[in-house]
Amino acid sequence: MSESSVPASASSSPQAQQPSDTAEVVVSSVSDAAGGLGAITQTWKQLQTHTGFIRGAKALLRVNQPGGFDCPGCAWPEPESEARPTLEFCENGVKAVAWEATRSRIGAEFFAQHSVRELAAQSDFWLGQQGRLSEPLWLPPGGEHYRPIAWDAALARIAEHLQRLPSPNAAAFYTSGRTSNEAAFLYQLFVRLFGTNNLPDCADMCHESSGVALRETIGVGKGTVQLSDFEQCDAIFILGQNPGTNHPRMMTALKRAAERGCQIVAINPLAEAALVRFRHPQEPEDLLGEGTAIASLHLPVRIGGDAALLKGIMKEILAAADAARKSGARPVLDEAFIAQHTDGFSGFRAALDAVSFEDIVTDSGIDRPRIKQAAEIWLRSPRIIACWAMGLTQHKESVATIQEVVNLLLLGGHLGRPGAGLCPVRGHSNVQGDRTMGIVEKPEPAFLQRLGERFHFQPPKTPGLDTVATIHAMRDGDIGVFFALGGNFLSATPDTEFTAEALRRVALTVQVSTKLHRGHLVTGREALILPCLGRSEEDRQAGVPQLVSVENSMGIVHASSGNLPPTSPLLRSEVAIVCGVAQAVFADPSPRWDAGRCIDWTALAADYDRIRDEIAAVVPGFAGYNARLRTRDGFLLPNAARERRFLTESGRARFTTHPLPEHRLADGQLLLMTLRSHDQFNTTIYGLDDRYRGIVGGRRVLFMNPQDMAKRNLTSQSRVDITSHFRDEQRTASDFLVVPYAIPPRCAAAYFPEANALVPIDSFAEKSRTPTSKSIVITVEKHRG
Repeated sequence: MSESSVPASASSSPQAQQPSDTAEVVVSSVSDAAGGLGAITQTWKQLQTHTGFIRGAKALLRVNQPGGFDCPGCAWPEPESEARPTLEFCENGVKAVAWEATRSRIGAEFFAQHSVRELAAQSDFWLGQQGRLSEPLWLPPGGEHYRPIAWDAALARIAEHLQRLPSPNAAAFYTSGRTSNEAAFLYQLFVRLFGTNNLPDCADMCHESSGVALRETIGVGKGTVQLSDFEQCDAIFILGQNPGTNHPRMMTALKRAAERGCQIVAINPLAEAALVRFRHPQEPEDLLGEGTAIASLHLPVRIGGDAALLKGIMKEILAAADAARKSGARPVLDEAFIAQHTDGFSGFRAALDAVSFEDIVTDSGIDRPRIKQAAEIWLRSPRIIACWAMGLTQHKESVATIQEVVNLLLLGGHLGRPGAGLCPVRGHSNVQGDRTMGIVEKPEPAFLQRLGERFHFQPPKTPGLDTVATIHAMRDGDIGVFFALGGNFLSATPDTEFTAEALRRVALTVQVSTKLHRGHLVTGREALILPCLGRSEEDRQAGVPQLVSVENSMGIVHASSGNLPPTSPLLRSEVAIVCGVAQAVFADPSPRWDAGRCIDWTALAADYDRIRDEIAAVVPGFAGYNARLRTRDGFLLPNAARERRFLTESGRARFTTHPLPEHRLADGQLLLMTLRSHDQFNTTIYGLDDRYRGIVGGRRVLFMNPQDMAKRNLTSQSRVDITSHFRDEQRTASDFLVVPYAIPPRCAAAYFPEANALVPIDSFAEKSRTPTSKSIVITVEKHRG
């Protein structure tokens, strides 16, 4: 669907895409290092702008500390408390806390002055800067302005809509990765008591590919490493990840590893500044010096060429293994591990032998000498960690590509021992915990059985809708209520205009939020905004302080407790909101709600320890939850693969075989990937600069290879329109500024959510159904405006 073919109903509605800012963009030089004085300057700027120094310092001294609150940003773990620095936060963590803890607030007066249509004409950055939402808001059918609504009235509106649906499956319940374990568990319980498994969540757009790939090969959908492994590894392969922007606290571990001689291989189309050199902003000697060189080898792989590159590295490893065997030298492969703990090796070897280096070099864009360099690092390294993020998970062949990463580590037995393992780096602070709590549309039968036995009901067994299926169902008129527990669904999802039209066809959209975003402006026929507490704020129920908990990227569950007074007395916790909705819905005397009425939602909302007792009874690994949570470092969840117990059908880790991915581009076409700027976290825009990539004052830019620019008669800062091509469909996003950049030929990059309009709704990864936001076929033409 192109912009010109947007349904007529959308043409008179608030706009789903941001206005162009190309006139404001200034292009400067690319940075050769991350961190340093720039990070310190940004920290002071954020505190000055949003919180003031005293309020900001009060929050930052508690972030990621025992007895404090978990940063609302990424899911990177903290060191154990004995080794944890006083300031365990990064520049982007400061931005997240300051953005949430701002002194500004908006309520009835603001929304009386600004119509929804007027607000939609503003940028996402402007919307987020207006302040914290301070009271429940209602957009009535046909209304142009949000207006205040009492909590009881808001909950009654939700209950009325849900109760009159023709089927529980006519509702969809979305979850953001910021949601605590306690809220997530109650949310999925309420949804299943209501009668559906329609639980799409933000993981559908990010690491679902990782979960599928790992469950099939090692029997668990999570990584296998701990932070301590980074202190012992000999090599780290980082694929499709930019930790300096997306997981900055990870840079401390990488810096320490590089300083002790660990070899780091960065595989990414762009040479990101943090993987070139890092100046730790909390270490004075780094501020005055050059910092630490991070990557020993950077391989600028073509977009989507990772699988081919991995095959090439493994072919070189197997060639070295053959040579060692013939010469009687020490074995290259961990043959004992392969024999005792894996299956499929012979088929894997045969399939890899059939792939030619000519095809590998063509598909990856990396010549054989550099492929051999990477293989030699593997061969020299007794202990290897492989890390990856969205650069691997958002392609059609993502599951297969991640399984090639698994193959690479299985060859050397780099699982289940110190200093080695798989490390999918999650992008939101509790996205992994939400899945552990049951936020998934296809739950395991054993989980449903335990849930049903504990709460005396029959949970629905029919699989629910994931994110892509939810969007289709909304657009087809099959969803009457869309409820979002956090997040910005419109801006996080693919095919912006398609998704916007889908949301407009829903009778009621409900969003639990802390601040204003575009998703509040493109709504169903009726809409509610329910304002909630932030992570940094005190959560008191019945006058008693409450703890919540989260699970980090390495499976450690720990407590989080805010220390700032709530922005408004009308804010409610996510737990209280979920319990309030459940009480309102199950107040209906219909027999189908009997099980829901039997639960004391008021007691659960008043004492989160009770919720954790219920979690401990249902979710494996949480026995003694309350006591273990109150230890300084929390507790580690069981992970069988970390102990070389592989919960696959064969009881072994699996080598897998996959054909080389096909990336056929017609003449004039490029392959586009979306990415974050340094001034953003997921869909939240903290500023308009991307200082590491040399962008100032705007976001609507297209990074291109200079050769590709020359072929199209484009120069630096030419204005262009981008059209994506999928099957017989086209989608156009207008008015981007071209920026020459060191990116492989026929590859391009642009920020999301601006480029999400180009991602086809039906282009998604095999098996995981994750949208292919890193693999979009495009053409570029000079702007027609």
